[in-house]
Amino acid sequence: MGKIILWMIRGTAALVGLAVAIMGLVYYLASQSLPDYDVTRETPGITAPVEIIRNNANIPHVLGQNDNDVFFGLGYVHAQDRLWQMMMMRRTVQGRLSEMFGPRTLKTDELMRRLDLYTLARGSLQYQDDDTKAALSAYASGVNAYLARVNSEALGRGAPEFFLFSSEISPWQPVDSLAILKLMGVQLAGQLEEEVLRARVSLALPEDRVREILPDMPGTGVAALPEYATLFDGDVPRFAAFDAQDRPDLWPSPKRGFAGASNGWAAAPTRSAAGGTLLANDPHLGFSAPSIWYLARLELSTGGVIGGSIPGMPLIMAGRTDGFGFGITSSYLDDQDLYLEKLNPDNPDEVLTPDGYAPVKTRGTIVRIKDEAPVTVTLQWTDNGPILPSEMYDLGLITPVGHAMSLSWTLLTEKDRSMSAGIGLMRAKTVMDGIAAASDFVAPSMTLTMADTDTIAMKVIGQMPGRSPRHQTQGRIPSPGWIKDNQWGVPFSYSANPEFVQPSGGILGNTNNKIIDRPFPAHMSFNWGDSQRIQRWQRLMQAREVHTRDSFIEAQLDSVSVTARTLLPLVAADLWFTGEAAPVGTPERDRQDALGLLANWNGEMSEHMPEPLIYSTWMRALQNRLIRDELGPLSTAFTHVDPVFMEQVYRDIDGASVWCDVIQSAATETCTDMARVALDDALLWLSENAGGKQESLRWGDYHQAVHKHAVLGDVPFLKWFVNIRQSTSGGDNTLLRGLTSGTGKNPFQNVHGAAYRGVYDFSDPDSSLFVTSTGQSGHPLSRHYDDLGELWRRGEFTPMSLDRDLARAAAVGVTRLVPRP
Repeated sequence: MGKIILWMIRGTAALVGLAVAIMGLVYYLASQSLPDYDVTRETPGITAPVEIIRNNANIPHVLGQNDNDVFFGLGYVHAQDRLWQMMMMRRTVQGRLSEMFGPRTLKTDELMRRLDLYTLARGSLQYQDDDTKAALSAYASGVNAYLARVNSEALGRGAPEFFLFSSEISPWQPVDSLAILKLMGVQLAGQLEEEVLRARVSLALPEDRVREILPDMPGTGVAALPEYATLFDGDVPRFAAFDAQDRPDLWPSPKRGFAGASNGWAAAPTRSAAGGTLLANDPHLGFSAPSIWYLARLELSTGGVIGGSIPGMPLIMAGRTDGFGFGITSSYLDDQDLYLEKLNPDNPDEVLTPDGYAPVKTRGTIVRIKDEAPVTVTLQWTDNGPILPSEMYDLGLITPVGHAMSLSWTLLTEKDRSMSAGIGLMRAKTVMDGIAAASDFVAPSMTLTMADTDTIAMKVIGQMPGRSPRHQTQGRIPSPGWIKDNQWGVPFSYSANPEFVQPSGGILGNTNNKIIDRPFPAHMSFNWGDSQRIQRWQRLMQAREVHTRDSFIEAQLDSVSVTARTLLPLVAADLWFTGEAAPVGTPERDRQDALGLLANWNGEMSEHMPEPLIYSTWMRALQNRLIRDELGPLSTAFTHVDPVFMEQVYRDIDGASVWCDVIQSAATETCTDMARVALDDALLWLSENAGGKQESLRWGDYHQAVHKHAVLGDVPFLKWFVNIRQSTSGGDNTLLRGLTSGTGKNPFQNVHGAAYRGVYDFSDPDSSLFVTSTGQSGHPLSRHYDDLGELWRRGEFTPMSLDRDLARAAAVGVTRLVPRP
């Protein structure tokens, strides 16, 4: 018996030793790709020495004697810190993910091939100006110089992920950067999803109900649209007969409501306590580990520029120079239209046009798949754009028999000088310079907020489609592509894009709210990203005669929900403090306790409080109760509470309270009945998922910011090393926006928000601040993988200075690149 125990001990010790050895080997191999930041290297591709000073936050200050060498340095540091991320983005836009991940990403590759973005990017290179071509070439050389080091010195394949997947890395090319800018357009586009949903709902509900559940932003009304089913003569599936398709792995296009959002505002010297302009910007994108943003400073011939870059592109997308700052927000310009294409019944390779049936442009492309035979995808383009398969974007749910669906999109052109516009913006000295530089920007459309030393401005950039005033659907739902009036014409000129310069009130801003009220087709958009945050922003801006850097930071971090302050008095009007006291432990007592907490709450979505969780759970349950009898399975498409819809119902605007009555029941339910039952639903959900007393609940336990690794984020064991989670305040409709997932076991996870924040003070430019939501490095073993994330979570920043001596003072390393003889 003793020998058995002894051998068991020895066996256990051997297994433990083997596990430790394996873990040690894994750590050793993975750590080989950690960059050495304090080194001097001879490097081909530069004409003079390049110095890269990394401050204590690992933010590189790239200094060179000419612009091309500086862009070379930026490519080098991007590759050092974000190589895996860059290669993943390139593979995505090329439609080559399946070569690495197998059939699970085939649909994603097929979408990218059908949009043909990489081909269009290649064609757009000829349209860039000479400075931009030189910058792209130098940047690519910098990336390739680091790749050469990885290969020659066996630096752990460049990133630990390459030990798990294919380590083949082709050289970086200028077209790759152009393609990644187009990929950003895909990640920021949301109008297509809105068209599909509106078409689906219009097949289920009468027009007045459609306008209520998919409300327009407050303002001038829109003329009634034709019923979707009247636009064609074929049969279309009813919405209830189908479930929406799950999204394929690594799908780049956002779900409805998850296209870009952002905040940006500026104050003129007359509204600044220190007498200089102020600018604050926090673009909102889906969270990831690492963040899409990478902080950097470039010393160009026109002066220093510092801010947020996106690995893969030689651009500072949001940032400042000594005297000029620029920030970006999603404009919500309607730059996408879906078209019904009528197929020739005698030849499915022809579609109806205004001049009769005509052949579609057809080309085959081969998608190679890991461990499987390659697949040939037939690409088809009509005069309106690429034809998309019925399984993409749930298009099959709204496509009648004998038809196909095509997409027009400003992004789908090779005559795209957006990269040149971005390079020009970094060189701008004044607001007017910035407006002029951005004139060549095509897509993705954004709202540019700018400030120089004495002027502030806001300008929508990006091409606005030229639609006919006689367009049948105004681009709100798919329209017949064979009718001339529905097709796009010459785009609007840049001067037609909304522009605001030096407003009399001294302050301007944008929270993705409706910024103009012009009639179609100069309307810009019917779908906007915000109707709530803008109200809180206006109050905070007007509460002070003058502002400071710190007051702008306070506004960025404000977590008060105007939505909660508006909806709770309406929804609970007949429930507050009613009825007799109920015994502890009964549903009535739970309801009274919850109402008591909410009655004394100011709407602050603090991570430490229970009220935000109770409120959010209640409103979510209430909207579901209101819509599910009318919409059936389609109600699952409405994953987030729509404040405008809820307010219309509870104010009974134009009879909208009819939503409170359950169609299938004999009784006539009131809105108070629905509010009471929904509160019980919410409290039941909380008891099953949270437990404990209501007072002990914490919003932050459920509203965790989840920064997930795109590939390894769901892999057991590894996910604990590569994902980053942070308890956060804010919510769907606060200035400190943390958009909840809306689905899954925990629908309150914070998955989309301000991954970059910057506040620029031009009375003292070097006092400006910025931060990202994770860290500079994409390497999970680096201390810079998540170090900025803790600052971000607490609402803190890191200095945004162009002072190179300050950067040297706390440098974690200085890399010197010298020309190879």
